[in-house]
Amino acid sequence: MSKLSPVLSRAWDDPRSYTLEGYRRHDGYQAIHKALAMPPDDVIKLVKDSGLRGRGGAGFPTGMKWSFIPQGDGKPHYLVVNADESEPGTCKDIPFLLANPHELIEGIVIAAYAIRASHAFIYLRGEVVHVLRRLQAAVREAYAAGYAGKNILGSGFDLEIVVHAGAGAYICGEETALLDSLEGYRGQPRLRPPFPAIEGLYASPTVVNNVESIASVPAILRHGVDWFRSFGTEKSPGFVLYSLSGHVNRPGQYEGPLGVTLRELLDLAGGMRGGHRLKFWTPGGSSTPLLTEEHLDVPLDYESVGAAGSMLGTRALQIFDETVCVVRAVLRWTEFYAHESCGKCTPCREGTYWLVQVLKRLEAGQGSEEDLDKLLDLSDNILGRAFCALGDGATSPITSSIQYFRDEYIEHQKRGGCPFDPAASTLFGSR
Repeated sequence: MSKLSPVLSRAWDDPRSYTLEGYRRHDGYQAIHKALAMPPDDVIKLVKDSGLRGRGGAGFPTGMKWSFIPQGDGKPHYLVVNADESEPGTCKDIPFLLANPHELIEGIVIAAYAIRASHAFIYLRGEVVHVLRRLQAAVREAYAAGYAGKNILGSGFDLEIVVHAGAGAYICGEETALLDSLEGYRGQPRLRPPFPAIEGLYASPTVVNNVESIASVPAILRHGVDWFRSFGTEKSPGFVLYSLSGHVNRPGQYEGPLGVTLRELLDLAGGMRGGHRLKFWTPGGSSTPLLTEEHLDVPLDYESVGAAGSMLGTRALQIFDETVCVVRAVLRWTEFYAHESCGKCTPCREGTYWLVQVLKRLEAGQGSEEDLDKLLDLSDNILGRAFCALGDGATSPITSSIQYFRDEYIEHQKRGGCPFDPAASTLFGSR
């Protein structure tokens, strides 16, 4: 248990943690007083010195992103929180918002003050209506208590917070597609430059941050830079939420420092389901290259996972045991990416379609070894050539699964079908 560091999740055992009163019981709205008493540039410097990196996947330094906003330009500035959590396996922001929405609101006020923004938007995936209602209720509580609106806490700082429910499109997790959707257009990525920091929402300077990134800011203000850097590693400091799903005995959210290993997290989660062993896993959701049992002791920080050939991403650890057909799993993910492609660029629109067709043929045992080369060739023509990272992410499980499980693809061809029992990997298969 010493590997856990409950900061964002510190109040999750409180049945009323989502209320203003519940948040205040756990040091809530203390950091806002400290931040509003500081010059905005000092707040940016504090976050920059902490080393906080974006928790939405890319790991870009949060304070540095804030510092890109031009000051004295005469334009309105905007803060946009990306809560459009949609990728298979990624499931940290939604439970966080359900349990502790006020932590995000406090972080929003601090971040907006730092970048001199008078409007903040929370873009939430519209299907999670229960979370939408809870978030709206928390924003109303914040307004009533003087933490949002006009002249916050007598500081002279004004901030309007808008909760926006998207229509449910994975592409809107890409920051510029999110901005287009927020403006009322079809969600499609924009050509960059200009970057959002210069020309974002309504063609004005905009910071787009993930929920967990913004929610980590109040703790840094409360406890200081040295405290925050006492977690994690030198280049990847801090605490994060790890989402364990799949064939583990206790799936769920585990908050710990960056740099823990999957082996340590599996111990906390009660290990693999009885009588089974780890086969493959994703370190950051379905858009990151697969890793295997040999990577159990890779530290889960940005640098170490990158050196192992994958990406930390959103720390969505999907765990699969030996009953799972890797070809079927990759096919399901690829069908998702083909369905969610916005269609703006040819490599992704056409490429993901053909990836699905080839994978279907292989999974049915009707393919050939040449089809594996075709998959790699298709992936090579999508990677780095698509308009945004959706196309790149679609290729990751394909290329990595062929790297580690080429023989399994070939076995489908030899048998004329899938050698795995599809029921064995289900909950009922373990009985």
